[in-house]
Amino acid sequence: MSTVLLTAFEPYGDWPTNASCLALVAMSATIPSSLQVTTRALPVDFDAVKKQLAEELIADYDYVLHLGQAPGSARLQLEAIGLNIACDPDAGIDRRLCDDGPLAYRSTLPLYDWAATIRAAGVPAEISFHAGTYLCNAALYITHYYIERMGLKSQAAFIHLPLDPTQVVDEKEGIPSLSASISAKAIRTLLESIGG
Repeated sequence: MSTVLLTAFEPYGDWPTNASCLALVAMSATIPSSLQVTTRALPVDFDAVKKQLAEELIADYDYVLHLGQAPGSARLQLEAIGLNIACDPDAGIDRRLCDDGPLAYRSTLPLYDWAATIRAAGVPAEISFHAGTYLCNAALYITHYYIERMGLKSQAAFIHLPLDPTQVVDEKEGIPSLSASISAKAIRTLLESIGG
């Protein structure tokens, strides 16, 4: 039985909720029985994420799938590349994530096939080659960094989710959204394909 670490982020900034947590809660009751899935919430802090992932990844999961929200996106984005940069202008942070790490890591998972599987389930999805420079990118990069440094078998990916309608209902400008239940369906479909 394959093992999976599935993470979501806690709320941050002006967002009182996070679409990734909403989707994780929405699918938690229907996680495929063909997989052993561990779920975790990641903190919204570069150093805390690095510390938590160092502790979690020791379990050497088969798959590590991180979820995060992408305000402005109308579809799931499967992120292919994590960059060695930690940037948060509001906090005055602009530095490398890992001083001894390479410039970037690329996911070795079949993201194009995964995107096609998600679309076949009726949920819009695409490949993205830039996970940003904030914590979503950090989770992807740091996971690959530890996989390499610890000699783990794990393979990792990051999936950005659109905001949930409850997050944008009071916004004055039109912001794309996708319900947490639909995002959860996409993640569940992906997990089912992994579990066989």
